Amino acid sequence: MGRLDNKVAVITGAGSGVGREHALLLASEGAQVVVNDIGGAADDTVASINANGGKAVSHIGSVSDWNTGDDLVTTALDNFGDLHILINNAGILRDAMSFSMSEQEFDEVIAVHLKGHFVCARAAAIYWRNQSKAGKDSARRMIHTTSESGLFGGPAQSNYASAKGGILTLSLTLGRELAKYGVTTNVVAPRARTGLTDYIQSMAAPESKDQFDVYDPANVSPFVVWLCTDEAKDVNGQAFIVGGSGVWWMRSWSHINHIKLNAQKLSINQIDELKDELFNGEDTGIPAFAAPKFG
Repeated sequence: MGRLDNKVAVITGAGSGVGREHALLLASEGAQVVVNDIGGAADDTVASINANGGKAVSHIGSVSDWNTGDDLVTTALDNFGDLHILINNAGILRDAMSFSMSEQEFDEVIAVHLKGHFVCARAAAIYWRNQSKAGKDSARRMIHTTSESGLFGGPAQSNYASAKGGILTLSLTLGRELAKYGVTTNVVAPRARTGLTDYIQSMAAPESKDQFDVYDPANVSPFVVWLCTDEAKDVNGQAFIVGGSGVWWMRSWSHINHIKLNAQKLSINQIDELKDELFNGEDTGIPAFAAPKFG
């Protein structure tokens, strides 16, 4: 028996890269899968799943289209009768420095990443809320895809980093809204060799099949699939970097320090006086790109 027998999953952008690996592993654990992408690559993933005894269907469409979310839910229901898992993975890049970026480059990335995540999450949330109100309770999972650029900010990616940072907040918001309906919502930042990771793309896979490939996209999928299981039922609103041999639990925007008067408004002069107390000798420059290292 698989860990996800009789579960139904929708995965966006699953024609290649980490999305494809998520779909393959979900299917191997017994899930029935709707594979979304914008082209024929979705059909290739579906063919691989079905050839190995799994059950999958393809859906061709862009998540930037408001109707795609509803279409994906309908596809899951028409083919498999339910929906338990949504993995938002689809993405594009249009890198440019802020002073060189065009409106189109900004809008396209926001539309696919941030809007695309919301479009699919909204459709799933409507269905799951209605199911819960009808007394049909079941564990439901949303997994979203952020990036280290979204966690730490990346130069030449003001569009992408903003969208990925927005996805982190979106996941928290959805978690607060949907927990009462049995939904958990978490975020994963993959570190893997894909079409969106040029800096990793240049790192060739090991020459020997016996050597571990640190940047293999398949390394990301076990934790993503684990988040879909009953073992992860208490994990909600969290963020992780996943890749290589490990998982890094991330948390940002925690309270550092504060200044506060007693029932009176701070003046600019008082802020001058209390500046050292607020910052307490800490570095107030741009934060270091403090991503965890593999190894």
